[in-house]
Amino acid sequence: MEGFEVGYIDPGGSEFRRPLADVWAVRFEDAMPVREFKSYKGQRHLPGLWWSSTAGGHIGYESWLERDHVMLLDFDPSVVRVSSQPFWLFWASDSGKSISHAPDYFARREDGSAIVVDCRPADRRGPRDWAKFEATQSACDQVGWEFRLVGAPDEIVVRNVRWLAGYRHSRHLVGPVASGLREVFAKPHPLMDGAGLAGDPIAVLPVLFHLLWSQELVVDVSAPLHAAAMVSAGMR
Repeated sequence: MEGFEVGYIDPGGSEFRRPLADVWAVRFEDAMPVREFKSYKGQRHLPGLWWSSTAGGHIGYESWLERDHVMLLDFDPSVVRVSSQPFWLFWASDSGKSISHAPDYFARREDGSAIVVDCRPADRRGPRDWAKFEATQSACDQVGWEFRLVGAPDEIVVRNVRWLAGYRHSRHLVGPVASGLREVFAKPHPLMDGAGLAGDPIAVLPVLFHLLWSQELVVDVSAPLHAAAMVSAGMR
């Protein structure tokens, strides 16, 4: 693991810079961002904060592309924690020049494995970018982390998940209604038909969308979400 160092800020605000070999067990999913999310007049990208139902708090993003991907990480039932701008990766080029890169996200799965995510549109990856992404891939390979270089996600998936995300807060989990929906969708039903079987759709649908967000119930989010979309019991 020679050649790479990692700089990070722990939850208490203390800063560290250590060899990659010494940080593979650090809980980067709880680390503080190593960069600020700056906002200024005329900037091309719109930064902001995503309220994560997984983390139970806000996670920063620097563009709408990053927002979409942190939303998808939040939707992933295998992910239990996410952090943004989790660390600086430092290394030297072949010519000896110092290089640094801060990936966009670090996510921890329930099984303990980790994902490092960089978001960059495919048409905006220049040679210098590729060099950084390849180095980050190499560093992740050395410590057993999955590395993802992602661009624009599927538009239909994003629209569906964005809709369900509007119901991600636990306030939409109304116990008796949720129990009725679990019983109805123990066998697959069209979305609106099943909602009607569980009660008044006006009261039932917010709970149904919450269960679809948490994936206690599942629907194919790769196809447009509509009244006849088939809903069934999930794995959770």
